[in-house]
Amino acid sequence: MKLTDIFIERPVLATVLSLLILVVGLRALFDLPLREYPRIETTVITITTAYPGASADLVKGFITTPIQQAVASAEGIDYVSSKSTPGLSVISVNMRLGYDPNTALTEIMSKVAQVSNQLPAGSQQPVIQKGTGRGTALMYLAFYSTEMTPQQVTDYLTRVVQPKLQGIEGVAQAQILGGKTYAMRIWLEPDKLAAYGLTPQDVVAALQANNYLAAVGGTRGDFVQVDLNARTDLHTPAQFRELVVKRADGALIRLGQVARVELGAQSYDSNVSFNGLRATFIGIEPTPSANPLDVATGVRKAMPGIQAQLPSALKARIVYDSSTYISDAIREVIKTIGEALLIVVAVIFLFLGSLRAVLVPAITIPLSMIGAAAIMLWLGYSLNLLTLLAMVLAIGLVVDDAIIVVENIHRHMESGMRATQAAILGARELAGPIMAMSFTLIAVFAPIGLVGGLTGSLFSEFAFTLAAAVFISGIVALTLSPMMSARLFAGAQDKRGFAARLDHLFGWLQSAYQRRLGRTLDYRPVTYLMALVVLASIGLLYAGAKHELAPTEDQGILFMSANGPQDATPQYMEAYANQFYKIFSNFPDADRYFVVNGMGGVNNTIAGLAFKPWSERGTTIMSYMPRLQREVAGVAGLRTVVFPQPSLPGAGQGLPVQFVITTTADYRALDEVARALEQKAQASGLFAYVDNDLKIRRPRVDVVVDRAKAASLGLSMQDIGGALTSLLGGNYVQRFSIEGRSYEVIPQVADRLRANPDLLKSYYVRSADGTMVPLSAVVSLKGEVEPSALNQFQQLNAATIGAVMRPGQPISAGLDYLRNEAKRLMPADYGVSYAGESRQYVEEGNALLYTFFFSIVLIYLVLAALFESFRDPVTILVTVPMSICGALIFIYLGLASVNIYTQIGLITLIGLISKHGILIVRFANELQQAEGLDKRAAVERAAAIRLRPILMTTAAMVVGVVPLMLAGGPGAVSRFDLGLVIFTGMLIGTLFTLFVVPALYMLLARSHQADAGSPAHQASPA
Repeated sequence: MKLTDIFIERPVLATVLSLLILVVGLRALFDLPLREYPRIETTVITITTAYPGASADLVKGFITTPIQQAVASAEGIDYVSSKSTPGLSVISVNMRLGYDPNTALTEIMSKVAQVSNQLPAGSQQPVIQKGTGRGTALMYLAFYSTEMTPQQVTDYLTRVVQPKLQGIEGVAQAQILGGKTYAMRIWLEPDKLAAYGLTPQDVVAALQANNYLAAVGGTRGDFVQVDLNARTDLHTPAQFRELVVKRADGALIRLGQVARVELGAQSYDSNVSFNGLRATFIGIEPTPSANPLDVATGVRKAMPGIQAQLPSALKARIVYDSSTYISDAIREVIKTIGEALLIVVAVIFLFLGSLRAVLVPAITIPLSMIGAAAIMLWLGYSLNLLTLLAMVLAIGLVVDDAIIVVENIHRHMESGMRATQAAILGARELAGPIMAMSFTLIAVFAPIGLVGGLTGSLFSEFAFTLAAAVFISGIVALTLSPMMSARLFAGAQDKRGFAARLDHLFGWLQSAYQRRLGRTLDYRPVTYLMALVVLASIGLLYAGAKHELAPTEDQGILFMSANGPQDATPQYMEAYANQFYKIFSNFPDADRYFVVNGMGGVNNTIAGLAFKPWSERGTTIMSYMPRLQREVAGVAGLRTVVFPQPSLPGAGQGLPVQFVITTTADYRALDEVARALEQKAQASGLFAYVDNDLKIRRPRVDVVVDRAKAASLGLSMQDIGGALTSLLGGNYVQRFSIEGRSYEVIPQVADRLRANPDLLKSYYVRSADGTMVPLSAVVSLKGEVEPSALNQFQQLNAATIGAVMRPGQPISAGLDYLRNEAKRLMPADYGVSYAGESRQYVEEGNALLYTFFFSIVLIYLVLAALFESFRDPVTILVTVPMSICGALIFIYLGLASVNIYTQIGLITLIGLISKHGILIVRFANELQQAEGLDKRAAVERAAAIRLRPILMTTAAMVVGVVPLMLAGGPGAVSRFDLGLVIFTGMLIGTLFTLFVVPALYMLLARSHQADAGSPAHQASPA
């Protein structure tokens, strides 16, 4: 008795096994977490160190360099980049994919602590933050008021809202953007200081001496103790104005006499607005291991409570939420699963013509998919866009086994067998092929799960979900399907109407195909030549197609990055950036828009244009992108580029193309090479926008001290430098408190008195004899230009060519062009690297190509073991390149690109198309063994008999992916690319299977006639 016989003869056992799969699978399905992508930990540790007033050279040499050298030795680092600008050092440590973020943070903090004592005395403590490296936050919340000042709004957010948001699970940081934190601004008047014989250092000393935090303790007697609080500090602008800075001739000179004191803002360099209203934003940054959907849900749940507690004059609104795209994309895929299921069941009915026959695969499909959920939960997977896509493909995969079983049993019943007898014989015949097909598909998907890097992290769950569905499908096909067929088909031998007409149609089709196949086999060399031509064309089609890591998706928002002149002020940037609002409002599908000035530097602006939901507009953001680029490029005074959100996680921030030039040479030599490459790129016609981040255009004035004169007047360099630092640096010298929270005290010259470098000469310092000496007596000014920022990559001086490709141009073409031109332009001591999305493409672009060949080898070995032959697998797999060629034709024609989705589709085709060859070759071998037929007669008959199940399985798979090809809304492009490959590859591959496999069988297959009559082959396949 065969294993399949047990389940046919014991229907309760078969039913219980299936119910067990159903119950366990349903329980697992409700426990699976919902995410956008499989859990991927992309960690970026950012070390920010402020040194107000310091030049970029000073920041780089005394802050950036020692910290970089220390952290570079930490474990798990992919690359380190840094940016040194006047007053600020920012070091980004990009960790390897999957490296534990908490371990990374701990080790980086330890490394920074080792060199903290080497930092200059005037610099602030390094701030170390852990994040995902996203260019934009997960969510932006806007808080705005027409009655409250920006300082009041910021203070409320800092005290009340920010702690609540940062307490939500998964939130790494609730960053306030455009905030105006309270600070006591001491606007010094140089002329008045000189008139009273005061220097800026005197003011600083008076502040430190008279705004003093005293921790005096308390008194203690035998039985009573009393805490003491000495009010030696200051709290209000009035108190600061009354602070005595000098006593002269019995008169007291107060701070208010030499400076304007106000409760102002810590910085005026940035501002934010949305829909034209001035606002303060809070950006929600998730932790590297957090689920963005859970974080966004937590924030949305907290918002009503936050809004209810806001002051009546303060309003709040969610301006941007990237989880909306995620949720809508997941809903679209779930909808696609339902559509594919209905379409596949309808197609099966059209092939079988019997509702009873359709019931078997109709039960098999959901049972296999639900059963796969149990394996997914056991493996720690989630329901995400990729595992749900795997479920869509699984519909066409898992139905194959049930179709083959039903069709074979149906064929035996037509020859006069009873239903039970036909089920037993049909299941026996197909046990081997079904196991072979199941092992084959699992062997195809297994290598995908073993790929490293981003591709492996993304698609391992996709691959093993499909493998799990195939595994469960194989179990159901050998247990439940034969039993159901035996019960449902009992007494159903007589066919009339639609079913009879279908049988007649397929009978005619089978005869016609067998005649055509016979004529084809008479001219086998022609078939072989055609197969060789198709095989040779694959390389040309693949090389000529567009290549990119992933297609650009419509995520409902377009971002803009705008740069002003290097000497631009916040007022300049705001005046020009406000012109964006008129442009945004002219887009009919515009919903919300915002502008953030001072993001990453005073002369930098980030803007966003969010569109209406997908269901409310008929135009994609990619269609709007060229128009928006043209219009924002027309804003005079700013250089602006439009770009979409990256399609894949971990792409970091910045433009899609980031080509990094590194060298040990100085920045001026580097600038010559970078500008030459930038000019070449602009002239190439490949790029819509090209920029070079090394711009040696920032005005700088060197204050040259006549040391001899200074010495003769008794002035030290400390006197001169200290005066300039106190007047211009903008660093805080101490702190004061308001209602239990401390804020900075910042002495500085007012804007009108530092409007240009020549005003420095009117500042005064005190000589050794107490005389006030104008700086013009000991200094001269020399104009220079310097880089806007001193950037480094892997501790080498670096310049990055950032670019956006023209519509229709893939990122591969841009990177290849830059790489080739760089080789011609760069001296020997220069090198190249990549960042952001470009780095992802270079590292991951060919990962699946190698996996494709590995899958071919692995499936060949599995088939060789199952068929006990090294020749039969070659016959089976010959149609793989044929189907690949069929898919590549349409990719070459521009309907899609070679990306990770189409590559996954090509790998999937290996298993799909090889199932047809397995059916033909296995059955032909059995016909030779059981009936003593020669190779030609056996393969002609096998191909003709298996024509109907091959066409049915092909139709089921092809129509199953039609919803992917007709998809709209979020995530539609990647679904279309995957569906296109499966659709075209299966159609063309099946056509080749029906004619090339029999021809190659004649050439390679071993004759099995000698095995006829052996005990192992007594059962007839017919």
